[in-house]
Amino acid sequence: MSRPRKDPRAERAAQRVAGATRPRFDLARTPETATSGRPRRDPRAEERLALVPGTLRRRLDRTRRAGEAAIPAPQPLATPAPDAPALRRIPEPAFLVALVPDAPGGRLTPHDRQLFGAARLLADAGGGAVVALVDPAADDLAAAGADRVLTLPVSGYDPEGKALALDAALAALGLRHLLFPESAEGGDLARRVAALSGEALFAGAESLTAKAVTRAAHGRRTEQRGAPPTLISLAPDAVAPHAGTLHEALPVAFAFPATTGGAILAAEFVAADPARVSLAEADFVTSAGNGVSDFETFRALIAALGATPGASRMVCDAGLMPRAAQVGASGTVLDARCYFALGIAGAPQHLQGVAKCEHVVAVNTDLHAAMIERAGLAIVADAQEVMPALLRLIAEEASA
Repeated sequence: MSRPRKDPRAERAAQRVAGATRPRFDLARTPETATSGRPRRDPRAEERLALVPGTLRRRLDRTRRAGEAAIPAPQPLATPAPDAPALRRIPEPAFLVALVPDAPGGRLTPHDRQLFGAARLLADAGGGAVVALVDPAADDLAAAGADRVLTLPVSGYDPEGKALALDAALAALGLRHLLFPESAEGGDLARRVAALSGEALFAGAESLTAKAVTRAAHGRRTEQRGAPPTLISLAPDAVAPHAGTLHEALPVAFAFPATTGGAILAAEFVAADPARVSLAEADFVTSAGNGVSDFETFRALIAALGATPGASRMVCDAGLMPRAAQVGASGTVLDARCYFALGIAGAPQHLQGVAKCEHVVAVNTDLHAAMIERAGLAIVADAQEVMPALLRLIAEEASA
């Protein structure tokens, strides 16, 4: 060999720490008695040198060499501010596409927002504008996609007066299309306007484009297709809601003709008992899961909230709640506006049952539970402690 052999014993003796009772060795020390003429590698020192500081997980930079400067700690990236939606103005529209949302209590439902999406689809195809014909002023009309807003001179439940006002607006404004939601109130209003105006109504449209509108017929064995007529009622989930641009929602002045009294003298909505409403028709459902053991407090909370009771499959299998209260793919699929889950982890079948709910509120001790991830508002706490706290807050609000 061209180089002398190493002497491990001499190197080991050179690394021994003097003065120690038990033999101790400094492995980072370079042996002075090494016969190879080269310093030995220190893997631990190299790893300490390659360690990237300031990171949560252990990271090593293998490209660095001895004597290089330390890598500075990475700085947290600044979260860019979300861009404001662009405002779109249509000062002189070529035509008008109107819609009549249900908007119960001034709040647009998901079906109403899909109606705005259909109206925008028809209006944007030829430079038109969307006119929202509303009874009370609804929220988020600009974000929903309304270019103009026309307030109807009718308040409350008055289908005859509203149909007469819509017939007058249809004739005076020269509306190319007038859209309704195919709902209990919207479908009835669409048929009244069709009878007054003499226009053909395409009811229950399941797909809509600027050139064609379709629906199923004859027990869904055939499909009816045609050009979009003046009056259209839209089925749920037929068109995606409008998103991306903000519109003006300018108020429109229009002189409606004076309405005369109709056959309906007075009408009012009679609220149903939420405890007796079926889950499929309930608007607000509160469910108990395996994390609830005090069902007396649970029933008191349901009565205080005015909600319809529900439960997970485990609770129903245990006989703590009736089988009719089971929520999920093997129970009842909900179409509620709000779902309040207490102590429910969120099995896949249960999540299928709440997929159509507009708002989900969950209470669970597990931060990583599937129901917590699905919820728009989550409380990571024990449901047994949250229920009495909610009852106290409701009592304080009632007494104030």
